[in-house]
Amino acid sequence: MGFADHESIEFSQDLRKLHDHIVDSTNLLIFIFLLILVILTIWLFKHKRFPYLHETGLAIIYGSLFGIIIRYGFTRTNKKSLNLVANLTLNDIRDLPEYVYLAISNNTQQKFVYGYKHPKRTNELATQDFEEKATFDPEIFFNLLLPPIIFHAGYSMKKKHFFKNFGAILIFAIIGTTISSFVTGGIMYACISVFRSMKDYFSFTDCLFFGAIISATDPVTVLAIFNDHKTNVNLHALVFGESVLNDAVSITLAQAIEKYSGATGFKNQFDLYQFFDCVYTLIGVFFASFAIGSAMGCFTALLTKFTYIRQHPSLETALFILMSYSTFLASEAAGFTGIISVLFNGIVQAHYTFNNLSKESQTNTKEVFNLLNFLSENFIFIYIGITVFTYRSHQWEISFILFSIIAILTARACNIYPLSFLINLSRSNENKIDLKMQHFLFFSGLRGAMAFALAIRNTSTQARRLILSTTLVLVILTVIICGGLTSKMIEWLNMSKPTNSVNVDEDELDDYDEEDSNDGKEKSRLKSFLRKFNIFKAWYSFDRKFMKPLLTDHVPALTDTMPKFLTPITKFLTTNEQFNSSNQYSFSKLDNSNYVNQLSSTNSIVNKFDNTELQLNHDPLLA
Repeated sequence: MGFADHESIEFSQDLRKLHDHIVDSTNLLIFIFLLILVILTIWLFKHKRFPYLHETGLAIIYGSLFGIIIRYGFTRTNKKSLNLVANLTLNDIRDLPEYVYLAISNNTQQKFVYGYKHPKRTNELATQDFEEKATFDPEIFFNLLLPPIIFHAGYSMKKKHFFKNFGAILIFAIIGTTISSFVTGGIMYACISVFRSMKDYFSFTDCLFFGAIISATDPVTVLAIFNDHKTNVNLHALVFGESVLNDAVSITLAQAIEKYSGATGFKNQFDLYQFFDCVYTLIGVFFASFAIGSAMGCFTALLTKFTYIRQHPSLETALFILMSYSTFLASEAAGFTGIISVLFNGIVQAHYTFNNLSKESQTNTKEVFNLLNFLSENFIFIYIGITVFTYRSHQWEISFILFSIIAILTARACNIYPLSFLINLSRSNENKIDLKMQHFLFFSGLRGAMAFALAIRNTSTQARRLILSTTLVLVILTVIICGGLTSKMIEWLNMSKPTNSVNVDEDELDDYDEEDSNDGKEKSRLKSFLRKFNIFKAWYSFDRKFMKPLLTDHVPALTDTMPKFLTPITKFLTTNEQFNSSNQYSFSKLDNSNYVNQLSSTNSIVNKFDNTELQLNHDPLLA
């Protein structure tokens, strides 16, 4: 082969890369244009006060329209392909080579490299460039789009009402999600038992996996409408708290079911040993991910406390964002669940690190993650709409979709109503979850970004493709129908202006100090509620005496709360700002104590004088 032939091949390769670059740029431009269109339409709807379609529903509709244009507006061409038969023994997917080196008979001096992608699917090659490029790698969602959404959920948490309802939230998120997963899985297994056409490729563990991922609720539409209405603060906390924590539970359950399915090898049989091994792994992964997220949050708090980076707000904001994102990557690199880590990292950062930031960085971090959350959410919902028409390997089963609708409604009812009854047994009358709130909790169980991301991550089998197609339908139905009816549901249930209501935006990420606040009735009620339980009482005391003084400039400082023999260590861990604030705090307490003592002495003298006067008035000799 001559020199001219080499130049021709290189030139053709450059042209191919240029063509791919143009197609990629065009696709991204269209996505950004759709986001702009969503923003302008949202403004129009807010201006015209049209409450029946939320931004996420708009994103799905616009994405679907774009998907139709891609699917039917361009000529479809079959791409060049070559069927190769290799002399290999395949017992596991890992036996396949990562790369294939292809040599052409008339070009023996040059080989071409092809990398493994996934098992071949039906009609996969009958696509055109825009349709192929519009289908993003699922890892983009997990590594780039989901972390800001989950972190924002933890970072923007309304701490006061969240922790006031923490017990109920844990019950709904952990026990309720588990109930929903297994009820949904059981109903879907009954479905495939009735319709035997699916039984050949859809196993019992596939049913459980579907139940786990579809139990991840994403009521972003409901919460957005809450921000525009005066709603019950406890209801807002329950809806928000359940959606935040149940994502983590759904991910962990799905991973445990996948591990169980892969370990047993028999997808329709029960293996007790593997079951308990998966439960052990489930608990281990959850707490390890929790530990990584919390540790990274505490480390960031220490960095912002003991450095003067707050004097440079732009650097401080950049450090905060990078440390938060590195939490996700660290957990994934360690083989755990980054979504769980970044969620609890957001909660820890809100509780500690936020108080160390400068005022400008506090505003910047909230606004940046609010913006990233908005863009990521809408980008995912646009992609959901596009995927309905551009994904070439859909597996549609009408009976499975209909049964899945019945299953998620039944599972949601089995979750909300029985657990609400149990929770109400330990609640006072004014704090009970009444029937209206239960109806709204049932209604707010929308499916969204998390369910879709878990479904699209693996579509290598016919069963997984059926799960993706069904999940798409459920997400679109719940977001558009339930999201559009949320405002009406608030009116029908007469929940727009309850007696115990505030605008949820009023509860910001402030630095609350339960011990030193004298005017917060809600905080005192929260404190008395937490003190009913020894574990909360112990954590509250530990947090106030050790964690806050260590990780923030909170007063009293460690030098005041820790034993005296630890003074050399506590002085090292206390900043100058804390020393100064601690002295002022001590003088303030001393002044208040002296004032109280003086007031008590004065009251005592007055009481003695009143008693003497009373006795004189009743003395019979003076009468």
